[in-house]
Amino acid sequence: MSPRIVSLVPSLTEAVAASAPGLLVGATDWCTHPADLGVVRVKGTKNPDVPGILALGPDLVLANEEENRPADLDELRAAGLDVLVTHIRSLPQALTELERVLVDACGLRRPPWLDEAGRVWTDPPALAPCRAVIPIWRRPWMVLGRETFAGDLLARLGIRNVYADHAERYPRIALEERPAADLVVLPDEPYRFTAEDGPEAFAPLPAALVDGRSLTWYGPSLVDAPARLSAALRAAVR
Repeated sequence: MSPRIVSLVPSLTEAVAASAPGLLVGATDWCTHPADLGVVRVKGTKNPDVPGILALGPDLVLANEEENRPADLDELRAAGLDVLVTHIRSLPQALTELERVLVDACGLRRPPWLDEAGRVWTDPPALAPCRAVIPIWRRPWMVLGRETFAGDLLARLGIRNVYADHAERYPRIALEERPAADLVVLPDEPYRFTAEDGPEAFAPLPAALVDGRSLTWYGPSLVDAPARLSAALRAAVR
């Protein structure tokens, strides 16, 4: 019998839906891909509807160490649910954890898109080495620091994160004290940076506005991510 799955991680929701859509019975309000996903919504990643999840009777709940709170996951476990927590801080980790979720936990055959993701990231279209600051939030300003999945993807595309050696993974910074950089990389999630909101704070640095899903999601989006990210980065530094 196929397992009934609730996903509390947008990336994993998309990964399962693309591989075996009938397995999902619940997902968060933030699970926006695929657009036609027709499952019960269980509120957010940080405030899941625990009674609602229990009512769905899932065989497995998918979670992530960063996106979900330990207290919520402990409550689900205490109620008798099986909770699988992923740990993803690099591309190789993402590929390994996706196989663990899809093949080991869900009992699926390894999906072709996962092999394709590994292939396209083997030799991605990288820029000449370029120093960059990569904000993820404003008010207060927060940036990518050490050991992040998004930072690893950018490094493979020639971007050297100037905060990669910071003690924190997502440090708050003072703009006037930031290290020298050649570029600012502004994703549209979790904070929605736009041409009118973000670049002006780092002028005269060129700004690359990038697709946040391509930068931070680990799932089918990994297949198109190298080309999409590289194009945005090249447009900013040309």
